[in-house]
Amino acid sequence: MNRLDYSVALLPNIRTGEKKAYAYLQSRGTYTIDELADMLVERGSNYDRGDAYAIIVKLTKYVKDILLDGYTVDLGDLGRMRLTCSSEGAASLKEFTRDKIKHINVKFKPSEKFDNLLNEVTLHKVPSRRVVAAALEAQLNGDTTADWSELDGELPRS
Repeated sequence: MNRLDYSVALLPNIRTGEKKAYAYLQSRGTYTIDELADMLVERGSNYDRGDAYAIIVKLTKYVKDILLDGYTVDLGDLGRMRLTCSSEGAASLKEFTRDKIKHINVKFKPSEKFDNLLNEVTLHKVPSRRVVAAALEAQLNGDTTADWSELDGELPRS
């Protein structure tokens, strides 16, 4: 069974300001296109590394083009992708103009196969990376204690 590490942070509720503890998953790293191409070849693909890489690069470009043409992209067992937008509100429909649109976002909806992975993974609680860094810094400075209380309400930086 796969394993995911998670940490917990105290975060304020947007409406009430009351802090509650919430979990967040820790990434172990990132797979690059090169690594994905290598994985396809290593796991029995009929394509060589160059072909696998080219397919992934082309697919990325095509998906972007299709999304920008206003279509949803159905990626089978992976899920579906479509574009959404973020905008400022206007007092009326008549007053809404294109300049109120501030950002175009990609929304991904996983298929049922990827929708709820909770039963397919073992979760392992670990200290946040900032807490570990504070403890390491204290140790290197010869301190016997570390203060990470200011880190309570912070999520990791991406």
